[in-house]
Amino acid sequence: MNTTATEGDFLIRGASPLGAGPADLLVSAGRIAAVGPAAAADPRAAAATVVEADGLIALPGLVDLHTHLREPGREDAETVETGTRAAALGGFTAVHAMANSNPVADTAGVVEQVWSLGRRSGWVDVRPVGAVTVGLAGERLSELGAMADSRARVRVFSDDGVCVSDPVLMRRALEYVKAFDGVIAQHSQEPRLTEGAQMNEGDVSAVLGLAGWPAVAEESIIARDVLLAQHVGSRLHVCHVSTAGSVEILRWAKARGIRVTAEVTPHHLLLTEELVRTYNPVYKVNPPLRREADVMALREALADGIIDIVGTDHAPHPSEDKECEWAQAAMGMTGLETALSVVQHTMIETGLITWADFARITSAAPARIGLLEDQGRPLQAGEPANIVLVDPAARWTVDPGKMATMGRNSPFAGLELPGAVVATFFHGHPTVLDGELASPRATDGGH
Repeated sequence: MNTTATEGDFLIRGASPLGAGPADLLVSAGRIAAVGPAAAADPRAAAATVVEADGLIALPGLVDLHTHLREPGREDAETVETGTRAAALGGFTAVHAMANSNPVADTAGVVEQVWSLGRRSGWVDVRPVGAVTVGLAGERLSELGAMADSRARVRVFSDDGVCVSDPVLMRRALEYVKAFDGVIAQHSQEPRLTEGAQMNEGDVSAVLGLAGWPAVAEESIIARDVLLAQHVGSRLHVCHVSTAGSVEILRWAKARGIRVTAEVTPHHLLLTEELVRTYNPVYKVNPPLRREADVMALREALADGIIDIVGTDHAPHPSEDKECEWAQAAMGMTGLETALSVVQHTMIETGLITWADFARITSAAPARIGLLEDQGRPLQAGEPANIVLVDPAARWTVDPGKMATMGRNSPFAGLELPGAVVATFFHGHPTVLDGELASPRATDGGH
């Protein structure tokens, strides 16, 4: 692909939409104007910038329901600008910014600030996630209605990083968001069962002498919450599912028509607790890396739809918060720039899913859960031109020092992965070309 243009119409020539046969796509005025023979025949194609895409797969822009952009308050770890640059390079056209900033995104004012920062940056669509409780303290509900009615139009609410452990508060939150079809995204972690926990509880934790994080701490909260969601008739989303037992609870709930969705992170699809034997804090994460059997169960659940989506849980940290003793290290891993490749490696190359399935779990389904009307749309004429072009045959070695994110805490450092993002179009504007950042899409700055 050889083009440096960033404005006007684009004729994407020879791409394979969803991995099917080659077809041209004409992009004009922020939308897909035509697909297939109609694209080249359209009068606008003659003046369009040609993007040669032979051998590339065209997918809807990726949507992340679980991103930590850190701003406001932790600009030493990440900013909306750096995080969304990383997102664009990873093929994303929309991300949901989690609420655990400083101040916490628990008011209309803070979520509007994050929304405006996203619009000014112009790399992807930034949708703020509102906190369920004030200050993530788990004592009283935040301004859920005010955040929903704000310019940010918040529809996803989460105390991620902290579990809403009080069942009464969780019930009230589920009841409240029904009014605007919102969803509560729960960080499933029973706090009393995980006090001082450092890694997955099991044989490895016993050998290493590290306090264990038992699977039941996750599973017990999911079991409680799906019953609450059934009782209330509201939408529940389970963040970063990590155990085989959680999968079985979700399977039970879905079989009964309970309105529950769930996500798995790329790192839980690939990495296991065995890596903790290195005592390298880059592998410290919440929920922790689990057993090989859990990894296999998560892959199967993602393939058969029990787990609905991939969420990166992109969690950048300053170097000093990771380059220290294990017990003092922060929990979290970066993930925006490696997500596509890890999912290709664990799910597509293993034959568990197709590229069409990939589009569903990384784009269409997360957009549906977050109620994003202009994201996750099929690559058809008239739809918004949120497109990513992927070279599935590419191989690359992960180097955190070359990433756009400020975080260097990638657990995949030094690993060779398949698949590379060649171009990302955000509402028809190329934010990434030839695998490099091009330019942000001009906006009104959120005003």
